[in-house]
Amino acid sequence: MSIPLVDLGAQYRPLKAEILSRVAEVLEGMQLFLGPNVQALEREFAAHAGTAYAVGVSDGTTALQIALMACGVGAGDEVITVAHTFVATAEAIVLVGARPVFVDIDPETYTIDVSGVEEQITPRTRAIIPVHLYGQPADMDPIMELATRHGLCVIEDACQAHGARYKGRLVGSLGHMAAFSFYCSKNLGAYGEAGMLTTNDATLAERARMLRDHGSPERYRHELIGLNGRLDEIQAAILRVKLPHMPQWNSQRRSHAAHYGTLLAGNQAVTVPREASYAEHVYHLYVVRVPQRDELLAFLREQGVGAGVHYPVPCHLQPALRRLGYRKGDLPVTERVAAEVLSLPMYPELTAEQRARVVEAVEAFFERRPEALELAGIRTT
Repeated sequence: MSIPLVDLGAQYRPLKAEILSRVAEVLEGMQLFLGPNVQALEREFAAHAGTAYAVGVSDGTTALQIALMACGVGAGDEVITVAHTFVATAEAIVLVGARPVFVDIDPETYTIDVSGVEEQITPRTRAIIPVHLYGQPADMDPIMELATRHGLCVIEDACQAHGARYKGRLVGSLGHMAAFSFYCSKNLGAYGEAGMLTTNDATLAERARMLRDHGSPERYRHELIGLNGRLDEIQAAILRVKLPHMPQWNSQRRSHAAHYGTLLAGNQAVTVPREASYAEHVYHLYVVRVPQRDELLAFLREQGVGAGVHYPVPCHLQPALRRLGYRKGDLPVTERVAAEVLSLPMYPELTAEQRARVVEAVEAFFERRPEALELAGIRTT
């Protein structure tokens, strides 16, 4: 039995007829961007996220970049965030001319360690980007308190956390702005690239709308220097079909995660994800930690289990960001976690039989490699 990390086809097939019908309608009308589907999706996603406004954009990275621009972040500014995230979080900061300032992560939630934030605030700090990683919300209340006290903007990187909740409130409604990605494998995914910004601030929403379209409030009048970050109608139409299904899909992900946790409970060498007391985790990824990660990854792939790693090289150690001056050892928790994380297959359509097979393969690795248990500090005799 071969089990992929993500099976996009399993989700597409039941929706195929409706999706193709909606795409055909767009092509018949030939209004291909910022049309009725984008406008409707913005209203529907804002209602889903519990915000007053949503602004459709071309992708999640652009959503982060536009949010920073809308908040006035630019050359010479500093933005506090984490290094244990996809590089786009830091990339967006650099693209607006600012400097990413990294803090370490919590060893259990893998989200920003709030205790390390304030000491990094300087007169140049303009914003904080907490990342809701793997579907787990960051601890937002203390971040918002710090931001209020220091006059900072908070931009939620919610690109992996569609529908997650923090103390009962939906992510995307907690900071000044939030960025979502609709990359194909996300909890709500397009069939191409797409993204969304959410906010409760009318001024920020209006600036974001102009920035995504070359700084233009109307055709051929440009009030800001913006970019081409428009969401196209075909992707919006597809996302409108899928959005009503997302709560059920998230519920299935949570159920699968609980089942994985039960099946793996007896394996002391595997650290399963912990849902924070304040959180409702939506498991965009099901990420365990094992000291022998690379060996287990290779074994699982040999067994037909599509495991992966998110993310093996933290942002502060990426060659593209070397000029920031960080060195190995600067973020010890981040670096330790990055060396041990392993993503097991996770998608709503994953069957109980598939989950059991994944865990059987994990257990088989430790049965065949008893020295791996010894390396994990577990006695085998």
